[in-house]
Amino acid sequence: MRKPFIAGNWKMNTQSATAVALAAGLARELQAVDQVDVAVCPPFVYLQSVAAALSASSIALGAQDVYFEPNGAFTGEVSVEMLKDCCVNYVIIGHSERRHVIGETDELINKKIAAAIAGGLLPIFCVGELLAEREAGKTNQVVMNQVKKGLAGLCKERVQAVTIAYEPVWAIGTGKTATPAQAQEVHAMIRQLLTEMYGKQIAQSLRIQYGGSAKPSNTAELMAQPDVDGLLVGGASLKVEDFAAMVKTAAKN
Repeated sequence: MRKPFIAGNWKMNTQSATAVALAAGLARELQAVDQVDVAVCPPFVYLQSVAAALSASSIALGAQDVYFEPNGAFTGEVSVEMLKDCCVNYVIIGHSERRHVIGETDELINKKIAAAIAGGLLPIFCVGELLAEREAGKTNQVVMNQVKKGLAGLCKERVQAVTIAYEPVWAIGTGKTATPAQAQEVHAMIRQLLTEMYGKQIAQSLRIQYGGSAKPSNTAELMAQPDVDGLLVGGASLKVEDFAAMVKTAAKN
């Protein structure tokens, strides 16, 4: 039985005071919830203050990106050790905004995943298709390619650190959400691919989140799908009442 995992991606939002208030509010609201793993991923500059606000809670701290080199002349980048020094456990890698706005390649994403695992972080590895790719019937082809390239070279032991997040790009921040059936179809395809790559036991143990305009009103339906193990939440994670409600709903499933 895979334990549900709900993670909040705050993206480029909040300021110091609002980030701490959001984290503190979630710590209060979710103190009695232990049936779900929960993480929040604030901007880099607020990691330490959010870590302090979460210190007495079971909510894990995540980062929104990482670089694969341990140190050096890489202006603006952040290393695995820097994140660990800020009490980070999880790191989002390969988010569609990094792929399609910043221009990250599958090869770069693969290096980041490998470096994160080697350094003791738990990657939330994002995959998903563009609207044009879905309309062209290429969803499975695109997602399978991203999974294969992102996990290239990872052995069975190391891949167990990964959570995969399926995020159809056309549903991120648009208010559109994949139907529960659409989400389940792709999640099941990913799990079958993982079975072919790593065997049934590992494939059945890895968690696959759904992301893309997930909110309180669709949480129960999404979480009811057999291969949807959690949610990667954007906008709704910026409101204590919304994010807490989603976690509590997932705890009941």
